[in-house]
Amino acid sequence: MNREQKRMMQRQGQVGADGTPAPRRASTQDVQRRRRQRTGPRQFFREIREEMRQVSWPTRPEVINYTLIVFFVLVFMTSLIFGLGYGFSKFVTFLFQK
Repeated sequence: MNREQKRMMQRQGQVGADGTPAPRRASTQDVQRRRRQRTGPRQFFREIREEMRQVSWPTRPEVINYTLIVFFVLVFMTSLIFGLGYGFSKFVTFLFQK
């Protein structure tokens, strides 16, 4: 660990001034506080629904356009890989027949 990393860790409270690791501060009160902060299933799904409303969903024509692009690229790449594999296999068999 170099000096710069050591200073950064000291500023963050991860190590002491002498370079020894800082003691962890997790107490039973912290654990209990975290447990109280947990949300129930209802609140969880309510928050999911609120977040999903903020998503910018594509329109139907955009989805169709993107789907067609992906399909044609898939067909092209499959054909290209098949053609190259077939061509190379024929070339290799031609080389070993002589």
